[in-house]
Amino acid sequence: MIKKIAIPLFIFLTLTACVTQPPNNINNMCSVFMQYPHWYWTTQRTQRRWGVPISVQMAIIYQESRFRAYARPPREHLLWIIPWFRPTSADGYAQAINETWRRYKAETGHHFAKRDNFKDADDFIGWFAYRAHRQLGISRANAFRLYLAYHEGIQGYRWGTYRRKRWLIDVAKRVQRKAWTYDWQLRRCRSELPTKPWYHFW
Repeated sequence: MIKKIAIPLFIFLTLTACVTQPPNNINNMCSVFMQYPHWYWTTQRTQRRWGVPISVQMAIIYQESRFRAYARPPREHLLWIIPWFRPTSADGYAQAINETWRRYKAETGHHFAKRDNFKDADDFIGWFAYRAHRQLGISRANAFRLYLAYHEGIQGYRWGTYRRKRWLIDVAKRVQRKAWTYDWQLRRCRSELPTKPWYHFW
């Protein structure tokens, strides 16, 4: 009996140990990158590939998931008591919905990308920002406009659906302020951050 319980428990603990926990101080980008240097290298790669500043990438992830790999929207409740369906299929670091995630994988060829993988989620944000830049003319450094498009979608932004959502405009302003803060912090500590070792292939 003990053996039957021990094996599933061992598997659970092993899988849990593999999950990257949110950084200890999500409000300080220097602290985040010192704790997880590979995140810094990932965001550098995304910046080179898609032209999106690191601070903007991280501000969007902060807003979407607070750096939680398995973040999902809370379930709605039936009759205020019974847990019901989630309002959207948003999932992972970037809170990407199913349809947009499938399009990302098809267009980039990253067929095995996962939303709970920081590298994949960050590349997704770069990809989307690049599309918003090309199709809507939004600067890739404009976290405010990019977040509006990120939330409403390319077509939704084009139609101006965000204009009827005062709460969303306020959130987008917070994302812009967070991007500015992250950028200021990164400028102060960039020389102290670890460089990517030659054997780190991704």
